Amino acid sequence: MCPRRLRPALALPALVAALGGCGQGSSSHPLSLDQLPLTAGASVVARAQQCDRGANAFCAIEAVIVDPHYESSGALVAGEHRRLRELGWSAMAGDNGTESASDSPGNKLRVTYATAANDLAGIDLGWIKRPRSIELTLAGVMFNRAPAMSVMLEDGSG
Repeated sequence: MCPRRLRPALALPALVAALGGCGQGSSSHPLSLDQLPLTAGASVVARAQQCDRGANAFCAIEAVIVDPHYESSGALVAGEHRRLRELGWSAMAGDNGTESASDSPGNKLRVTYATAANDLAGIDLGWIKRPRSIELTLAGVMFNRAPAMSVMLEDGSG
């Protein structure tokens, strides 16, 4: 057992190490949406960073992407899938049946993506959680019938 006067001195470095790891994951560079190759006409209309400081701590960037060059959200998701495959990303299963996922070459990054409608359905059914700003943006782009998808970018296992 630590003497009482040493406990605060030991707690501070542990807290700094725990908080310093959020957003860093296994890489030495901060996570950025610039690391995710998007379709040629895509733009980010909402972005949020979400961290889980639990036993399996991680941070992810969640975003809503629109690309008016596609006729539907499904076509946008398919276009993004093709783009990632062309650049050597590996197709993976998403966290639920309506999501797709890809791992970057070397497994440095993982992206999970779905149409705006499928993400909203997953939120409504309690399968997934998204920051409120992402939920509201997804609803807005659906209301405006914009080809849109939701993405979650996180550090991979490599």
